[in-house]
Amino acid sequence: QDFSRLRASCVSQGLLFEDDTFPAHVSSIGPSLLPESKLWLVQWKRPTELQGNPHLIVDGASRFDIMQGEIGDCWMLAALGSLTLQKQLDNVLPRDQGFQSDYAGIFHFRFWHFGEWVDVVIDDRLPLLNGRYLSVHPRTSNEFWPSLLEKAYAKLRGSYQNLHGGYLSDALVDFTGGVQVQFSLKDPPSELEEILKAAARSRCLMGCSTSGQLRNIELRNGIVQGHAYTVTGATKIRYKNGWEHIIRIWNPWGHGEWKGSWSDDSPEWDYVEPKCREELCRQKEDGEFW
Repeated sequence: QDFSRLRASCVSQGLLFEDDTFPAHVSSIGPSLLPESKLWLVQWKRPTELQGNPHLIVDGASRFDIMQGEIGDCWMLAALGSLTLQKQLDNVLPRDQGFQSDYAGIFHFRFWHFGEWVDVVIDDRLPLLNGRYLSVHPRTSNEFWPSLLEKAYAKLRGSYQNLHGGYLSDALVDFTGGVQVQFSLKDPPSELEEILKAAARSRCLMGCSTSGQLRNIELRNGIVQGHAYTVTGATKIRYKNGWEHIIRIWNPWGHGEWKGSWSDDSPEWDYVEPKCREELCRQKEDGEFW
């Protein structure tokens, strides 16, 4: 589908685009993402119907714009969080679109697919169930890039259901065309901390995940089983009379944080120089923690 030609055609006719190849229909959700009784209650609404003044991006794209919805696509959202952190979103999200000029209910996104960049065109009708977003929803109510990008990725993979469970490494490749490397934390390389610090300095995209047959079970320590996270920083910090390697991680839920050592309120921070503590420790329920 040719985005520019389709948009120009819709604008000239005063129409809002409707994508027949990924329709506002249960077939785009998938047969088993929801119980059948709920599947037929899904409503599709455009951002212009949900908000008086919608925008594609408000004050730049950030991982903190993302709050995971009902779909279990943390693996994709964790990769997206890393992409925004390293300011590498422009390949995936072309900036020649928005709600302010030439709006016609049509958007497009690019993904690396079988060795080439593929342009995926969508309309902006988003699935809602009982008035709540089925898909990822923005922390800022009138910012829609996460929901629309997720819809385009669902189209690439066939349905929203096909985003429900996946591998973080696959999404990182699909968003960058890059090469991925994995380390098992059961048997990590001895120099893992140095590898992470070097990767952070090199602006590599990094994520991590927990194992677990049961998905989205939050343990008492705040970590979620069967869940993917973004690695957003790695550093060495002076602590008491020595040094500690600490790693910063973000939860695509937009909340739900680790409660142990080096968490936002942990006593370890009392033994860190005030300047360093101020620079690194943000006591905020935003899903990010050391």
